[in-house]
Amino acid sequence: MGAPFSAAFAAGISAAMFLLPSTSWSAGALNVDARAYTCSQVSQIIRQNKKVFVRSGFGGSSFRYPPAKCGLGYARSTASFRDATGTQCVLDYACVYDSGSFYNNP
Repeated sequence: MGAPFSAAFAAGISAAMFLLPSTSWSAGALNVDARAYTCSQVSQIIRQNKKVFVRSGFGGSSFRYPPAKCGLGYARSTASFRDATGTQCVLDYACVYDSGSFYNNP
């Protein structure tokens, strides 16, 4: 259990760090299917989990709660989707890419 073992172990750890997705190392957003919940339930899930990705159709929207917690380069906006009952939901704390942000302009 000398130098060859420790070198192989270090190489294995390094390979695992690069192969695993970065979301497994950080606190990723909770994924929620918009068609599985009502508007009020989705709103409650966002308030409880603070960082949620609401999937609707092929895409989706990222939500942060409280609204002021959008990341750098993102702006607060509204997002609409249909819930499980087919009702149109409009939530006003979506974080969307802000092309005019100082952080997105080189």
